Amino acid sequence: MVAPVVQMCHVACCANRTPQSVSWGRAGLIAFGTCHSIALYHPEEQSVVELLNGHTGRVNCVQWIKKHDYNPETELVSGGSDKHVILWQVRQNQCVKQVHLKGHTDVVCAVDAVYLDSLGSELLIVSAASDSTVRLWSSCSSISECIQILHFGNGFVMDVSLSFLPSSGDPILACGADDSQIHLYILQERQLQKVHVLQGHEDWIRGVEWAICDGNLFLASCAQDCVIRIWKIYLKAERNPVNLNYSESVNSVKLKEKILFLKSKNAGAKYAVTLETLLSGHEDSVYAVHWQPSFIKDGKIHQPMCLLSASMDKTMILWAPDEESGVWLEQVRVGEVGGNTLGFYGCQFSPEGSMILAHTFNGALHLWRQNPSIKGEWTPAVVISGHFNSVQGLRWDPEGDFILTVGLDQTTRLFAPGKKKDWSQVTWHEIARPQIHGYDMQCLAMIGRFQFVSGADEKVLRVFSATRNFVENYINITGTPEAKSLSSQIVDLPGGATVPALGLSNKAIREGELADKSVYEEESRFSSVSDQYSQTYFHPIRLKEPPTEDHLLQNTLWPEVQKLYGHGFEIFCVASNTTGTLVASACKASRREHAAIILWSAMSWKQLQNLSFHNLTVTQMAFSPDDRFLIAVSRDRNWSLWKRQDEDSAQLEPFFSLRAHTSKSTAVHSRIIWTCDWTPDSNYFLTGSRDKKVVVWGDLKDADASEGNALGSIKPASSMLDVGDAATAVSVSPVLTSNKRSCHLQSLRLRGSKELGWV
Repeated sequence: MVAPVVQMCHVACCANRTPQSVSWGRAGLIAFGTCHSIALYHPEEQSVVELLNGHTGRVNCVQWIKKHDYNPETELVSGGSDKHVILWQVRQNQCVKQVHLKGHTDVVCAVDAVYLDSLGSELLIVSAASDSTVRLWSSCSSISECIQILHFGNGFVMDVSLSFLPSSGDPILACGADDSQIHLYILQERQLQKVHVLQGHEDWIRGVEWAICDGNLFLASCAQDCVIRIWKIYLKAERNPVNLNYSESVNSVKLKEKILFLKSKNAGAKYAVTLETLLSGHEDSVYAVHWQPSFIKDGKIHQPMCLLSASMDKTMILWAPDEESGVWLEQVRVGEVGGNTLGFYGCQFSPEGSMILAHTFNGALHLWRQNPSIKGEWTPAVVISGHFNSVQGLRWDPEGDFILTVGLDQTTRLFAPGKKKDWSQVTWHEIARPQIHGYDMQCLAMIGRFQFVSGADEKVLRVFSATRNFVENYINITGTPEAKSLSSQIVDLPGGATVPALGLSNKAIREGELADKSVYEEESRFSSVSDQYSQTYFHPIRLKEPPTEDHLLQNTLWPEVQKLYGHGFEIFCVASNTTGTLVASACKASRREHAAIILWSAMSWKQLQNLSFHNLTVTQMAFSPDDRFLIAVSRDRNWSLWKRQDEDSAQLEPFFSLRAHTSKSTAVHSRIIWTCDWTPDSNYFLTGSRDKKVVVWGDLKDADASEGNALGSIKPASSMLDVGDAATAVSVSPVLTSNKRSCHLQSLRLRGSKELGWV
């Protein structure tokens, strides 16, 4: 039998919520930490070209290592919560080597590196960690070692940056710390010597970065005091230009400077450190600064004096000095993102400076492109997106055209393929965020093409239905051939949805309610408490390409059409039958009465039946493809099989009875059973457990077990499959062999081992 070929079509992910987790290289690739991996993302192709796996904890910081000749980088360095620093060598978007630097005793939060010479024979790496140390590493050929440890007592270094002193070429290190000071070190005789402390910030230093321009060295620093400071280091022999520091003299402005005497290649060289300017424009903590990258033009090195800053006030500002006065001014401000966000954590320039990128506290990436025809205009662009916490549930659209996911980031997201003439291939994108909740999401089930039910860490199930604006945009973005048939089905759908200021339920907005009601004219017109709070209303937008993050946050919600009450604890799992007429749900439970499965009618949303058997939480359920059976698995290490009453029954509503189950004496699994699924012919079902076993059960064609039998004729249909780690998800492909046997292809997705197994 020919083994199936699996190709990666799409990766939905986002940046980790740490300020230094994103770096944009000269080759155009954006490297960002996503969970325990590093994603290499190409913004022009809108695809992840590679995932670098090596960390066993969250990746907190990533940095491309710039070359002296300004060619594209081939190495990057990263640090993670696993206390490791990893040096990666990348060739043709593939990792060819990784070197683990071990020594830190706590989480690594910042890294940087420089080549000590133009040949790249030796690499100097610096890393800061929560163990209150900064470590200096040397990597040369096959030898990598820690050559120095800087101790900061009970303090923490939040960011580090390496560069070279003007003229001498000695490496200089800046460490921004939680003592509101910037500590400067210079490498002399392969040891870092502390030469100065820059004072002025009034809160934790969040970001530092060097830039070399016209023979001078500039350092940009930002802090939680909402202020950005730019410092300048230059040879004392040079004439010092005027800056913004005030002098004691009435008739002149002089520089406050600190003289540094260094024993370097230039014996007796004197350098001065001054404050060049202070930038105040943000209204909240500034978490990152980034200089526009230098480039070579006409054989000369050009360093544009442009600085990008990202703040928790949800804005990113582009700063540059005025051509005439030299005073630093705000050139562009982007952001001001609405919705459930908490501001920007980091920022990056593209290599040529025509694009700027920010990543948020919620992990989302925001991309803006410069309009070449209109100076100073930047427009939002499409960029990769995904959950910023564990994905708990995934379901395909019944037609197989798109997928819905829920996660612990309290969102429900819809991903679909986009089709466009100028795209070389189909690319997947997030095109809607139907639900932004106040509780962690745990499960969902599709009950129609544009309707789903979801469960969260609350006692309520919520049912959502699509909006007319979404369906119209879905048709435009995906280029679906069913445009006419879908258009005829959306006449009665609401135009959009919004979340009331004091509620969790998405409210439908009809055609006559689309006017902007976010601002109330007179306080006397308040009719209720909720009227006192302004809220962002839905604005219908016709899209022909995937939406940007701003649009996803505000204009892609689906209205909630029903709430289902009945469970006593947090919802844990939900399932629907093939025809979408029945919904089964279960909640967290430690007793038999709480572990009962509730059956709901998807037509009337009434409770039809309580199925009581298990003693602990039911972890997953699945209806058979022919809707005759319901299988449920539980934390009590047993499964139960329920059969629907025959069609000729006098029952008006479907009725399920217990047909078979395992018990202590007949159980095969020895640990929690996490997952279950059916074969396409409904004759076999599978169970997967924490005991690393996957078992196929059946054949149900010959099953004549009556109610009350513990197992009847339902036995394991094959030998147990040991998958090497906890099996947390199992799915059976609908592909059949030429002889119509249904067990041709079974895909096992193992969350614990991150592997994909085939049977």
